[in-house]
Amino acid sequence: MAGKESLARANRAKLDEFYTQLADVEAELRHHRDQFRGKVVLCNCDDPYESNFFKYFAMNFNHLGLKKLITTCYGGSPITGEQLPLLDIAGIPKNTPNKPAYRVEITEVLDTNNDGAIDLSDVEHLMKNERNVVSLLAGGGDFRSAECIALLREADIVVTNPPFSLFREYVAQLVGHNKQFLILGNQNAITYSDIFKLIKENLLWLGYDNGGEKWFRVPDAYNHTTDRSKIRVEDGVRYLAMKNMAWFTNLDTTKRHEVTTLYKRYNPEECPHYDNYDAIEVGRYLDIPYDFGGAMGVPVTFLDKYNPDQFEILGWTRGRDEFEARPTKRYVNARQINPDGTESNGGKVNTGSNLLLDQRPAKGTVYVADGVKGYLVQTYMRIIVRNRTLTGAPE
Repeated sequence: MAGKESLARANRAKLDEFYTQLADVEAELRHHRDQFRGKVVLCNCDDPYESNFFKYFAMNFNHLGLKKLITTCYGGSPITGEQLPLLDIAGIPKNTPNKPAYRVEITEVLDTNNDGAIDLSDVEHLMKNERNVVSLLAGGGDFRSAECIALLREADIVVTNPPFSLFREYVAQLVGHNKQFLILGNQNAITYSDIFKLIKENLLWLGYDNGGEKWFRVPDAYNHTTDRSKIRVEDGVRYLAMKNMAWFTNLDTTKRHEVTTLYKRYNPEECPHYDNYDAIEVGRYLDIPYDFGGAMGVPVTFLDKYNPDQFEILGWTRGRDEFEARPTKRYVNARQINPDGTESNGGKVNTGSNLLLDQRPAKGTVYVADGVKGYLVQTYMRIIVRNRTLTGAPE
């Protein structure tokens, strides 16, 4: 999958210059508008002159009723100053070869051209307002630096697209400082133990505009995929497509209070019990039985519909003794039988949930192990949940 390939290569290279499209910012932020009134918003991974997060909040500053907008950028960005001209500000001469790190603080946005709307032409003149501040950062703009942490302490809500390679560390900092946030990341972050722990404890959840494919602006030399359909150039600007992007937040959402209507009765043939987890397999969240009160393994996509009042998250099927859903057995001398009949080491069978079959299926990889009568088929990773609303239901 090109999205996963792009992310993996970006992580290895520590190249995280992914600039979110304004349409994607607007699609998510429209659901949260009422939560920003009177708040200080920080975008601490965003070049103010290029970031669409900055543009969105600057153009909607008055409509949202913001108290202040703070934006910081990394030094040396290869994109800085290309979309909006870098103004002559103290200590930053025009056409500086290596763009320095700086911060912009907005406390007032005026309709400078008197057209009744705040648009990019007004944004371009924001820094001429003496009530707004543009200044150099002493360091390189890293969100972990002392000066950036000081800005974080001042903020109420953080909204940005943080570096993918530092996602866990970035979220840990936000949670450690007890900040509200709305950030864009790859859905695979759900499989990080520290991120999943926050989801399980209802300290983090998914926003609205999740999944699908999103296009990001990247530096001209960026070429971190072999799939040419995932790269396009428009008006000399390079874009890269990535799949499975999701919004991670601790801002309340209406969707996490919506009750999923369940239609199916429990059928043990359709929802078999795992061989190594005390839970049943539910291949689609829409197939969750309405009359089953025990533990169920559901796809990761369930988290996009997760209502903590309706369901309880117990853990996941990663083959680890963690959280409240743990494997009930470990397989000894496991062997993997490949589709062509060849055998190889089957240690992978202990890294997930497995269904035990009497007969070998016609297609796919299976596993065998000492003391196991039949063939093991491993499912995709599952989230183990339980229906909170059921009492005395069959398990």
